[in-house]
Amino acid sequence: MALSIQHLTFPIEDPLLKFLLELIIILCIPLFLNKIKVPHILGLLIAGALVGPNGFHILSRDSSIVVTGTTGLLYIMFLAGLEINMGDFKKNKWKSITFSLYTFVAPFLLGFIGGYYVLGFSLLTSVLFASLFSSHTLIVYPMVSSLGITRNLAVNITVGGTMITDVLSLVVLAVVVGMSQGEVGPSFWATLSVSMLLFALIVLLVFPLIGRWFFKNVSDKISQYIFVLVMIYMAALLAELAGIESIIGAFFAGLALNKLIPHSSSLMNRVEFVGNAIFIPFFLISVGMLIDFSAFVKGWETLGVAAVMLLASIGGKYLAAIATQKTFRFTTDEGRLIFGMSAASAAATLASVMVGYNIILSENESGEPVRLLNEHVLNGSILLILISCTVSSFISMASAQRI
Repeated sequence: MALSIQHLTFPIEDPLLKFLLELIIILCIPLFLNKIKVPHILGLLIAGALVGPNGFHILSRDSSIVVTGTTGLLYIMFLAGLEINMGDFKKNKWKSITFSLYTFVAPFLLGFIGGYYVLGFSLLTSVLFASLFSSHTLIVYPMVSSLGITRNLAVNITVGGTMITDVLSLVVLAVVVGMSQGEVGPSFWATLSVSMLLFALIVLLVFPLIGRWFFKNVSDKISQYIFVLVMIYMAALLAELAGIESIIGAFFAGLALNKLIPHSSSLMNRVEFVGNAIFIPFFLISVGMLIDFSAFVKGWETLGVAAVMLLASIGGKYLAAIATQKTFRFTTDEGRLIFGMSAASAAATLASVMVGYNIILSENESGEPVRLLNEHVLNGSILLILISCTVSSFISMASAQRI
């Protein structure tokens, strides 16, 4: 069939052309950047920005991009839970808890000071603003894993600490949202506590029973892989029903299936292969599509908010990594690896920003909505994602290779 003119209009609507272009980006960017020693994560983010609505608008960030991107985001958290060595985690759980407290408190304090005293936000907004920087996304975990150092103690406690600090930051989000809507009371705390406990019990106790039965009775390789995807999305849905973010559900699904999918098994190979080849790159491109470079030349306010966000997030994570290194006497490279792995803000940060942005508290005199988090925070968060992922990629790869 001949290519008609409608196929060449922008943004591209034809599904064949859209998917072809996305695959070409996923194929070519890593090949090119590997030659110049630049992490491909950075390239996929920038490629997403260039082809997205705020760039040349070659592609729209439509439902197809969002669905595959969401799967990639869940995949990152699932792999982190799946590949963590539970024996090492149990042995080092107190180290993970210590690291999670460092990496939660340091950015939170810097963010609250910046939001309340520097930017003049309200108390409630400042608390939510501060919580944005306490969480982090293990966006470089697939690259670190490819170097075969996931058994390293620094990697192990960083992955374990990620679960704890992300849960803490997302609990803060749930509480602030409830307070902004006037719903916080004894019943709110009771409902949240009970729902989170039920979620954890179902995923960590029932999922392994279902998985053990399924893998024992179904030997078809394709069915086994689809079953894994079902478990990821099921846990993510249960997490949302419990009032927490879906990424925590995906992480818990990884923990639940940890012992059922051996690291050397063919199923593990398929899970990693499909995730790293398709879903995770789509997630990176979808995040890149949110970047709006023009927002930073329209006025100084967005740049000021972005500067505070960068200082609170990256500065806080650096202080936490140094404190962890000194506390447990890690080497300099291990301390840098902890900083690199925990420096990236993407998943929970973006989720929290979008939730806060969509909450309208009131209207001003001109009839414009007054949001819990304004558009300057939204644009600043995109710059934070871009820069923090860049810092995370370079530092993690350099220190991981030396280790």
